[in-house]
Amino acid sequence: MDEPVLLTGAGGAVGQAILEGIGDAYEWKLMFHSPPAEEPDHEYLVGDVITAEDVEAAVEGVGAVIHLAGDPRPEAPWDSVLSNNIDGTKKMYEAAVEAGVEKFVYASSNHAVGAFETDRRTPEMYRSDDDFLLDGTELPRPGNLYGVSKATGEVLGRYYHDEYGIDVCNIRIGNLTRGHPPIDYERGQAMWLSYRDCANIHACALDADYDFEIVYGISDNDRKYYSIQRAKDVLGYDPQDNSAHFDGEDRVVEPDA
Repeated sequence: MDEPVLLTGAGGAVGQAILEGIGDAYEWKLMFHSPPAEEPDHEYLVGDVITAEDVEAAVEGVGAVIHLAGDPRPEAPWDSVLSNNIDGTKKMYEAAVEAGVEKFVYASSNHAVGAFETDRRTPEMYRSDDDFLLDGTELPRPGNLYGVSKATGEVLGRYYHDEYGIDVCNIRIGNLTRGHPPIDYERGQAMWLSYRDCANIHACALDADYDFEIVYGISDNDRKYYSIQRAKDVLGYDPQDNSAHFDGEDRVVEPDA
């Protein structure tokens, strides 16, 4: 990617993971909802994705967008997800297309398919002897209104790709935590995404050739009910971490030979 990459929601956990992991690999333009506590090392602006003028200023001069901004709360009310997540994503796509942006990487969420976990598959589906697997070809089944907004963002990407030709990669992000995965929490371990694997999959999404994709963003955990095969095949994703290889002291546990 020769042109700058716009990273919206740069102050959140996913944005931090991306900048910590691949901050030196690209030229960035950062968009914050609130002024950052420290002066960033990259060009930045403070703006709101629901404000067309802010969005237009953000996409100016960039070649790709990683869109993270929005209300991240699973319990977020409809008015907020409608404005910040759905309409904000639409405004971002409109501005990106108008500015000639070539690639749009969208931070979707495990919540877009959260209702699959209600089919009396839990807690068995979180365990290594269960073979239930989602691969990204299934229809969304949101488990809350936040998930509805993320599924809608994926559909918006489908429309803007088909109508305008912009390349779109939707990453259904799992359970991102810094350091070790949640210990003694089967669901959290099955859907764990480490900081460095988070950065890795977004770098792959920036560099790979594709048209429209939906992939899962988790680490290579022993037990996973999200398949990462599509991310490997299409994006070249090569995750380095596995929730089974950590103990409660944040130490890597070597697997048995």
